[in-house]
Amino acid sequence: MRLSDEDLKKARKRLLQMHFESGVGHIGGNLSALDAMMILQHEYLRSDGNQFILSKGQAAGALYVSLWSRGLLSEDDLKRFHMEETKLPAHPPAIGIPGVLFATGSLGHGLSLAAGTALAKRFNSDAGHVYCLTSDGEWQEGSTWEALIFLCHHQLAGLTILVDHNSLQGFGSTDAVASMNPLADKIRGFGIQIHSIDGHDLGAIRAALDAPSSGPKLVILNTIKGHGVSYMENRMEWHYLPLSEKQYKQALMEVAES
Repeated sequence: MRLSDEDLKKARKRLLQMHFESGVGHIGGNLSALDAMMILQHEYLRSDGNQFILSKGQAAGALYVSLWSRGLLSEDDLKRFHMEETKLPAHPPAIGIPGVLFATGSLGHGLSLAAGTALAKRFNSDAGHVYCLTSDGEWQEGSTWEALIFLCHHQLAGLTILVDHNSLQGFGSTDAVASMNPLADKIRGFGIQIHSIDGHDLGAIRAALDAPSSGPKLVILNTIKGHGVSYMENRMEWHYLPLSEKQYKQALMEVAES
């Protein structure tokens, strides 16, 4: 099923509604990652054996909405986001959600889980591809580089890494906190195929995901934190802030007009 612009717009609106009604922040990083997660869910994770690991667990809202858009979560599930006894907590849980393999959100360990999953598929001759979405801030974590060494050493052709490169993290810009830029140059020496693209261009995402590779692949998604909502875009505070009613209505209007 090919993802349409209308599907994506509907998901953005539902993401904003879910976060507004629950009073939960982390909206900026959800909006930067939503496009990639939607295209993965609708076009790449329907094949038998294909699996997804969200390493940047703070973008759980985008994951839940993308699963909802496929009919894998219900409207009632979304209405209980982040509430008592919900099955949709702030970070993806270990059990209870179709397609969620691991509890993630302690940044830096999702790529190791993805590498192990891809290697297990090879050992067991299992069908399917593994996709892992990391944040750019996670590339300040030693565990992420250890996973990169491992997956490149084993030439895990069944693994694609995506990096939500929005250049902002909890305490400021990634350049100011602990610069790894340009990230592609730091990684290129490991011998992994790298694509650096506009992370909000669906055609570019498809082309990078479809590009043939004899080993693992890394796709740097150059994104905008708070994408699609003018007052959120490239603003560090939207790593945290919840929406007021006025802000929510403005955000919905901007998404509708986009």
